[in-house]
Amino acid sequence: MDFDLMLRVYPFFIEAAGITILLSVLTAFLGLACGALGAAARLSRFAVARFVGAAYVSVFRGTPALIQLFILYFGGPQIGIQLDAFQAGVIGLGINAGAYMTETIRGAIISIDKGQKEAARTLGLSRWQAMHKIILPQAARLMVRPLGVNLNMLIKATALVAAISVVELTYTAQRYIGSTYKPFEMFLLAGILYMIIIYVTGRAVAWLDRRVQIN
Repeated sequence: MDFDLMLRVYPFFIEAAGITILLSVLTAFLGLACGALGAAARLSRFAVARFVGAAYVSVFRGTPALIQLFILYFGGPQIGIQLDAFQAGVIGLGINAGAYMTETIRGAIISIDKGQKEAARTLGLSRWQAMHKIILPQAARLMVRPLGVNLNMLIKATALVAAISVVELTYTAQRYIGSTYKPFEMFLLAGILYMIIIYVTGRAVAWLDRRVQIN
């Protein structure tokens, strides 16, 4: 173990960890937006919307995220989509994460007893009012933990963007391996930082879950 080397390079890994965190945050917001739209489509009264939602989930959960990134980043210019590596990483991983979040959100909504929906309609509430005032507040309590699991998976999936040269933790480890020939130390340092990020995220999700359950 070359601890001196790890101490010399760790400031560069800290900087790369900042890119990983930024990538994770932006991707999570995009994934949540896509998941909400996907769940709305899957639960729609319209067959076309349900078909589009099901196709979205099937395609993006049924193909590797790395292939999706390659298609977007390398294949995008062929159809007029010009993105830099960071943009492609955010969009590619965000859309992929949204497919998983779609099912998380949909599952929480459909788990609410149908009798409550019928009671809301009996009271004169519209479909939207019933969803907004009665169903979603209850479903939100059931979404927090599963979405937290999705977020942890997403943070680890950010390592895939190293393949399109985004300078995050995994790419930084690979770059220093090329000059130091110390793969164990470099990947260990990257792994420790990933664990710290995921641990802090997990504690934040646990805190949010407790707050939601209380309210």
